[in-house]
Amino acid sequence: MNLILMGLPGAGKGTQAERIVENYGIPHISTGDMFRAAIKNETELGMKAKSFMDAGELVPDEVTIGIVRERLSQADCEKGFLLDGFPRTVAQAEALDEMLSSLQRRIDYVINIEVPEEILMDRLTGRRVSPTSGRTYHVIFNPPKVEGICDVDSSQLIQRDDDKPETVKKRLEVNIKQSKPLLDFYSEKGVLRDIDGLQEIGQVFENIDQLLKGINA
Repeated sequence: MNLILMGLPGAGKGTQAERIVENYGIPHISTGDMFRAAIKNETELGMKAKSFMDAGELVPDEVTIGIVRERLSQADCEKGFLLDGFPRTVAQAEALDEMLSSLQRRIDYVINIEVPEEILMDRLTGRRVSPTSGRTYHVIFNPPKVEGICDVDSSQLIQRDDDKPETVKKRLEVNIKQSKPLLDFYSEKGVLRDIDGLQEIGQVFENIDQLLKGINA
């Protein structure tokens, strides 16, 4: 079972990825993890990627694809994989298809967790943090006992710059613009499956589970 997981920030990808991995025994592979492992193991491609990253430049697609190929060729991917954060562009998606074809494999499903932008704004801008204990709260989902005050050290909770509405809105806009061509690409291939991310976490996974059970049925 070869999967790609998509969804905007705050859609709950991380939680669902954990459940998929736990229930189906396939590795969760993120772009960051792949790069870190390749650099740590000092592979040729890992060192190439490091040289670009150290220079503050984007890693070229051919290097990224090579690192993906190395990772997907490892033994733990024999039963499949869950890709997260890759591909990011249609060019990368086309290269991934070619690479998988050479390995006699293909993408079974692209799972896209859908949550409306206004709901994501609420989820992402509601986080509050204690500057001393580091404890994290959410004004809606995990509020402190006293509004604006940390339960642990009674410090005044703050909103980090990353969680401020203008920052979050910009991040969502960038992600929407980046993901639309990919969603269109996989929709045309017939492998895109949209999952309603507004449901309870368990129900979201139940929908995904029903989809995945059909792969080997």
